[in-house]
Amino acid sequence: MCKKMLATGMAILTTLAFSANAHDFKVGAIEIKHPWSKVAPPVAPVLGGYVTIVNTGSEPDRLLGGSSTISERFEIHESKTENGVAKMRPLKDGLVIAPGDTVKLEPGSSAHIMFLKPSKRPAAGEKFAGTLVFEKAGVVNVEFAVQAMGEQLDNSEDHQAHQN
Repeated sequence: MCKKMLATGMAILTTLAFSANAHDFKVGAIEIKHPWSKVAPPVAPVLGGYVTIVNTGSEPDRLLGGSSTISERFEIHESKTENGVAKMRPLKDGLVIAPGDTVKLEPGSSAHIMFLKPSKRPAAGEKFAGTLVFEKAGVVNVEFAVQAMGEQLDNSEDHQAHQN
């Protein structure tokens, strides 16, 4: 009985610790830091999504896909330059996050999230719900913070400006 109460108390404390910083999420060995998207023009057929993923475990995991409340489809894309031509393609097998690695899906990087056929284009300062699906960690519910064009990311761990 005492062990069960202790385990329940620890689970509650863990949940509260990760809820205190509403913009970082953790499931198992996977940490998800500051999911965000840029404000999109009214006619944009896609929106970009960005996030930092940290694998604190001893085994690789793979980001397989996800979803959002604002788009018809969610894809993980990779950008490459081949023979001087920039090409963007979906990563059909997902994105591997090796043990101990930090993978940044950010503007100008090779990997990013694409929200295809958006039904809504949130304004700067708004948030929208999404999920990230991992091979081992499973489904992780997140919120994407919408940032104005040109707004610089705060690379520190303090994301209090994004809390409600």
